[in-house]
Amino acid sequence: MTDKQPTTIGRCYGCGRTFAYDPATVTMFSVDPETGFPPGMTVLGSVREPTPEAVARAVDKPVCPECVDKAKRFLDNADAPARWKPWPGPRP
Repeated sequence: MTDKQPTTIGRCYGCGRTFAYDPATVTMFSVDPETGFPPGMTVLGSVREPTPEAVARAVDKPVCPECVDKAKRFLDNADAPARWKPWPGPRP
């Protein structure tokens, strides 16, 4: 099995780091160039139905493997139940 060499260099949408990637295998993120956010995402982070114009003008931006790994770890930890410290009992 041969390793395919990266064919494109671009900036990561998540961290802004420049990295080499293969467009066929890299994670891509659809972004509205007017807002800098995915279509349908608001400045406050809420999601709404995107307008057809925002979807039409959206471009795909690459995401580096480090940001993908960080996002996966975040989601794995977010599913874990919250750990609360035990309430201190009465002191003797």
